Amino acid sequence: MNAPSLESWLLWALLSAGFAALTAVFAKIGITNVGSDFATFVRTIVILLSIAAILAGTGGWQPPGSVSARSYVFLVLSGLATGASWLCYFRALKIGDAARVAPIDKLSVVLVAVFGVVFLGERLSGPNWLGVALIGAGAILVAWKG
Repeated sequence: MNAPSLESWLLWALLSAGFAALTAVFAKIGITNVGSDFATFVRTIVILLSIAAILAGTGGWQPPGSVSARSYVFLVLSGLATGASWLCYFRALKIGDAARVAPIDKLSVVLVAVFGVVFLGERLSGPNWLGVALIGAGAILVAWKG
């Protein structure tokens, strides 16, 4: 089997999953004796500085005028949703087990599939919907405190 190229969405999605897993573990350790909102603030500063360094290093900065007003509106909405998600995620990690919080957070996969169909006009096949259902059921079973 060939190694995925740097242009492969699958490679980047797998890396995202790995880093998301580390996020939960590192955050659960890091929020000991730290308020969840302050922890989110620290995390956000680190992300901001990291992305600025990446943009500077790769020459990826764009003139603000090169982005449409529509794109700005949806990027701002995405940022607000991300911030709300992080605040909720850190609050959940503060009071719950990482092994239970993370799978429930990943129900976002199920919601993205539904929202993609409803709002973006995407189409999923029968096997795709079965996968969505299995992800939902799996997340609930992993989070189940039995």
